[in-house]
This record gives sequence, structure tokens and C-alpha cells, in this order.
Amino acid sequence: MKKLNVRTGKTINEVRWNFIKQIKPKVVLDYGAGLDLLRKYAPKDVIVDTFDVGSFPIKYTGIKHKKYDLVFLCDVLEHIPDFRILDKVFKKTEHVFVSVPMLPPSQELEGWRHFKYDTGEHLHYFTKGSLDLFFAVRGFELVKSGKPEVNCGIREDIYSALYKKIK
Repeated sequence: MKKLNVRTGKTINEVRWNFIKQIKPKVVLDYGAGLDLLRKYAPKDVIVDTFDVGSFPIKYTGIKHKKYDLVFLCDVLEHIPDFRILDKVFKKTEHVFVSVPMLPPSQELEGWRHFKYDTGEHLHYFTKGSLDLFFAVRGFELVKSGKPEVNCGIREDIYSALYKKIK
């Protein structure tokens, strides 16, 4: 898995950084940093704090700043048992980027490669509407969305969205 992630990591993260470039972030938090590839491929003028609860052999920076221009939730939201853990993080930012598996309209849930409920890996599944609602109740509105990672090979069912805090 690590080889696969490292091999495609540069492409995936270039796509993610390009997707959010309009907000020109300077200090960001990668919440659920995994293999820490977002920081590795970050633009040189961006500070990336990293945090994860996983058992990766990575030294993360932790949540060091009081405010962030952007919080990344890349492939992590579907794993979080209790979303209230994100409340403090959302108070620290004006923008959130999220990428989550999203079931294609013609695909049955059972048999779908991201259906991992039985293993306990994916605890939540989202539609575009439920993801927008998730962020709306937390005070965010959709800025843009799509599937920019589709050209990265194994990322065809991954949906990305950028949300902004409603003032």
C-alpha cells in the first residue's frame, strides 16, 4: 500500500493543491495525514501542520496553530466514529477541503470497492446532498466540487469539495 500511495501521491496531491489554489492558503492542517504526502508535495510557501490517530510510522507536527486558512480532510471523514471531534478543528478555519468515496449512481453498495462497513474501516457513506448537509449544519457552504482525482488511476470514485465558513 505504501508503494502505491507514494507512486501516485505526487499526482493526487498536485490535483488537490490545484483544486484549492483560488483561496491561496498559507497555513493549513492536514487532519488525518496518513503517509504525510500532502505536506511532502505542498507548495513551498505553505506551512502544513499534520495530525493523525492512525498507526503510521510517521512523526506528525500536531495541531500547532490557533487558526488555519484551510483544513484538509483527505480520505478521512468516512473513518471518524464521532464527528464531534472535528468541532474544535472547524472553529480554527475558514475553509475545508474534503475528499470522500462517493457511490456512483449505477453501482450497488454491496460489491463496491469502498464498501468496508463489515471490516469497520469505513463507518460512514456520503452522497453529495448528505455531505453538503454535514457541512451546512457546521456553518459551511459549498464553494466548488467535483472529481478532480479521476485521472489519478485508482481515484475514480473519489469526490472532492471545498467549503467556506458562512459569515
